Amino acid sequence: MDFDAIISNLPLYLKGLWVTLQLVIMALAAGFVLAVPVALAAASRNLLVAIIPKAFIYFFRGTPLLVQMFMIYHGFAQFDALRESFLWLVFREAYWCALIAFSLNTAAYTAEILRGAIEQTSFGEVEAAKACGMSKPTIYRRIVLPSSFRRALPAYGNEVIFMLHGSALAGVITIVDLFGAAKIVNSRHFVPFESFITAGVFYLCVTFFLVWLFKRLEHHWNAYLRPRETIAVPTIAATAAD
Repeated sequence: MDFDAIISNLPLYLKGLWVTLQLVIMALAAGFVLAVPVALAAASRNLLVAIIPKAFIYFFRGTPLLVQMFMIYHGFAQFDALRESFLWLVFREAYWCALIAFSLNTAAYTAEILRGAIEQTSFGEVEAAKACGMSKPTIYRRIVLPSSFRRALPAYGNEVIFMLHGSALAGVITIVDLFGAAKIVNSRHFVPFESFITAGVFYLCVTFFLVWLFKRLEHHWNAYLRPRETIAVPTIAATAAD
């Protein structure tokens, strides 16, 4: 194996890693902001309120991310009205198309995770909040959503890792992310094993960091579930014996 080409192209890999992290972080932030209202609406018992959010979730979870990205990047370009509007400034750039596709995809998966967590909220917690005189928005803000976020944290951690791995598809539409950097190194030096395994090592390191981060978050936010440490209290007999 020849890793000289990898060493000489490390700046390209680091630049691609930075692009990957940008896409993933911004997509997760935008997706989470969109997922919260979608999850609340999807958890509604009113069918008219829930049908559109559930259709959104079903579509983006039921189709491959690559298809979604091609639809946004290649498909929208065929509409003259879009090309003649100000939106074309966004949809003509592969970077923004990938970001939109990633954001919508992770929003759908995150909304489904949150919807399940919201529906698992204990009935007793809600009734206790009502007995305290809380309004419905206050119940969601102080009781339902915080407890739902804690329950959804392990599943959401998996979604973050899946989003990191799925971001490699950005290299398919000319974006020089981490996977795109590996493709360039391979095309220049014809070292497919070395170029792609290097990208894999970078992905692996970021994944290890995410796993550690979510373990710390779970340990912090679920501290109330751990048994409390008991303090040994000396008995009267033992005190008398001393």
